[in-house]
Amino acid sequence: MRIAFTLEQCWHRVPGGTAVAALELARALAERPGLDLVGVAARHRDPPPEQWRPPIAVRQLALPRIALYESWHYLRRPRVEAATGPIDVIHATGIVMPPPTSPVVLTVHDLAYLDYPELFTRQGLRFFRRALELALRDASIVLCSSLATLERCRAAGFEDDRLRHVPLGVRATRATPEDIARVRGAYALPERFILWTGTVEPRKNLAGLIRAFSLLDTDAGLVLVGPPGWNEDIERHLDELPRERRDCVRLLGWVPREDLEALYGAATVMCFPSLLEGFGFPVVEAMAQGTPVVTSQGTSTEELVSGGAGLLVDPRQPEEIASALGRVLGDSPLAAQLGEAGLRRAAGYTWEYTAELVERAYEEASRAAG
Repeated sequence: MRIAFTLEQCWHRVPGGTAVAALELARALAERPGLDLVGVAARHRDPPPEQWRPPIAVRQLALPRIALYESWHYLRRPRVEAATGPIDVIHATGIVMPPPTSPVVLTVHDLAYLDYPELFTRQGLRFFRRALELALRDASIVLCSSLATLERCRAAGFEDDRLRHVPLGVRATRATPEDIARVRGAYALPERFILWTGTVEPRKNLAGLIRAFSLLDTDAGLVLVGPPGWNEDIERHLDELPRERRDCVRLLGWVPREDLEALYGAATVMCFPSLLEGFGFPVVEAMAQGTPVVTSQGTSTEELVSGGAGLLVDPRQPEEIASALGRVLGDSPLAAQLGEAGLRRAAGYTWEYTAELVERAYEEASRAAG
């Protein structure tokens, strides 16, 4: 079966979790003998940065990204097959909807723009709303990264017979003591610290985390890891901290993958109080290192830590975040219990299982098309 697999997000300014998901899934699907994957992207002069290079061949259409997105959404052309040749299924790995010249399997990570429209630009809202309109009309099967996303898709109008729960995976090697010692030295990390990772944007609720940190009576520092995103001024939030607390915060920016795993392993606790997530890679990645987690209830990350693998908080209540962090920081047996439960829980999230579910969806979509 030949699959056109969209990979344009690898060239985005901030590729983020959607690119991680697409690349890891492509890598796992490429190992399945019954599938022939060909990547699809807009026209680019250069390949994406090294860390975002696809593991499969990518064919480019004639239009650059913005023109391609607009043409796909309003003119419903060009055909994906103009780049790929004959295919059996189109897999739209992000919300952008190509014309359904073959059955379309769509991955939906979240519908945050419906719940938090104030966090998006007017242009962004126009784009996402049009994508949803087309998805409701044209997607044969919709893959949801979490049960929370599946329920939100159902509320948005997708019929149950099109929705599939397809959790994502984690690719993580347990950091060794030597790895951890190396990153401690390289980044001058404090002995004990709270870790946050992600793209800096309002939905990640860094303001709430920083406020919670200001309420803590602890010797632990706060380490923030991730690239700048949009519509969030992290320095403004940090400037509201007392000087002695501000000095306990480290901003590391983007770090390479091999360092990130060791940073998770070095952390005393991982805190991810996002307002809304489609899956929550940082939570699973921290659990895969045996690091205790504090995260948000009422979104997909609640599913990830079910069975006692983390502490849940209301992300809009900094006092609640601070209380949970204080419990982990002050109770070594609790921290160890959470870390061990997290390790067991993370072991169930594999890209091989994700690829198995996705291949089933391809087969189903192809059969339905006749």
